[in-house]
Amino acid sequence: MSFRMFVAFIAMLMATNAISIDSMLPALPQIGQALGIEAGNHVQLVVTAYLLGFGAAQIIYGTLSDRFGRRPVLIVGLVLFVLASLLAMSAPSFEVMMVARVVQGVGAAATRVLAMSIVRDCYSGRQMARVMSLAFIVFLAVPILAPSIGQIILLVAPWRGIFGLLVLFGVVTLLWVVMRLPETLHPEDRTPISLAGIRHAVGLVLGSRVTVFYTLAMTMAMGCLFGFINSAQQIFAETFKAPHLFTTVFALIALFMALSSLLNARIVGRLGMRKVSHTALFGFIIAAVAHGAVAVAGYETLWTFAVLQSAMMFCFGLMASNFNAVAMEPVGHVAGTASSLIGFASTVGGALLGFALGQHFDGTTLPLTVGFGVLGCCALAMVLIAERGRLFHAGQPPR
Repeated sequence: MSFRMFVAFIAMLMATNAISIDSMLPALPQIGQALGIEAGNHVQLVVTAYLLGFGAAQIIYGTLSDRFGRRPVLIVGLVLFVLASLLAMSAPSFEVMMVARVVQGVGAAATRVLAMSIVRDCYSGRQMARVMSLAFIVFLAVPILAPSIGQIILLVAPWRGIFGLLVLFGVVTLLWVVMRLPETLHPEDRTPISLAGIRHAVGLVLGSRVTVFYTLAMTMAMGCLFGFINSAQQIFAETFKAPHLFTTVFALIALFMALSSLLNARIVGRLGMRKVSHTALFGFIIAAVAHGAVAVAGYETLWTFAVLQSAMMFCFGLMASNFNAVAMEPVGHVAGTASSLIGFASTVGGALLGFALGQHFDGTTLPLTVGFGVLGCCALAMVLIAERGRLFHAGQPPR
């Protein structure tokens, strides 16, 4: 593929996860009502079940792709995603929906792991970060548009039509892989599946101080993102009494994430991954603490929420791709396993942290905003450990 087509393809793989979550956010009340979910906070399980399947399955895709190649494993994952989307579209009960969402997440996990692995097969260092940042621009356009697309579908069809959209998206992506994607894993890099080989690869990943603690920092950041996604619809409907503004403000917040990724693609080659991500982390914490202070003081409004959340997500966009790239850099020779472990830890851990934040929703933004500040400080602690207390440098610290 050309460089532009490669970036577009990676972006589409990455967008599978975002569209599977964000397109249905406006429909959560209807899904809950149709499937007999009485407690408002329990509807968040429609999001969390997917995230847990998405995160847990990543632990196996890396090993399989290191053995059989990226292309066949990606095809299997996309087929699974399409079939699970069909099941969710016809789900007669909440239990069936939960099973479908978990399996849908399992299938979509292949797109996350293989996107990272395919990029690492072809690029490294700052160029890898540039590819990820450019892909993030398209990827982050999906959260901007997906809730509005879901809302438009609800105007002309029941909520099941949103899952029909996911079926179509999965089929198109699958056809692109089948028709255009060559195998990117070099034959000499294929690793036989063996307990000793898995143990060796895992040992290399866990033995890298940088990889482990940047993964934990990413987990904290993802907890903030998932906590926001879990609670956003309820906050607009119950706290601000403005459900009609949900898709607009959500799109505005997502737009700031996209803009930050565009900025990152322009500056990361000159400044380096660490300077950019460390600066963004401090900005994230400052915005989170300010947001928490506004909520504690009782001055929270729809517009303070939108402005401060946009500032936080702008910083998140500068952190996300760089944290992942820094974590992957020392373990490129076992990229599949490394990507699996990083994705497993950051997604499952982030999903559980985000679910915990969401379940504390009490009709106000206070639990969510305080949680942002706590998790942001925890992420800083992880980065300090990874870097041995030395921030903003350009080089690789001792492993």
